[in-house]
Amino acid sequence: IKVFLVEDNEMNREIAADILTESGVTVDTADDGDVAVEKVRNSQPGQYDIILMDIQMPTMDGYEAARRIRKLDNEQLASIPIIAMTANAFEEDKNNALAAGMDGHLAKPIDISTLIRTVASYIKKK
Repeated sequence: IKVFLVEDNEMNREIAADILTESGVTVDTADDGDVAVEKVRNSQPGQYDIILMDIQMPTMDGYEAARRIRKLDNEQLASIPIIAMTANAFEEDKNNALAAGMDGHLAKPIDISTLIRTVASYIKKK
């Protein structure tokens, strides 16, 4: 399983990457939405199985990054599952994530078992 983790907070990024790596997942990271869009655009199909996307980032937020990924010319890259990760866990936030083209929503602080189950569930759908 190859996860692309997009998180601007270095500590959160390291903790999530460590949790995923300890679960046997390969992790690539980015620290902002604009970097994420470029990494996905320049990736090969199959390089990432799922994207875990923070919402609040300084240069480009996760909503905009998801919208831009969904508009990529390469259909395989544009259809990678994207899961929002945010401290904003209201129904409106979940709806905003879905409206931006994301496939799901995880509330922060991230629960380890929920994170692993969510990643696994989207991988099984592929």
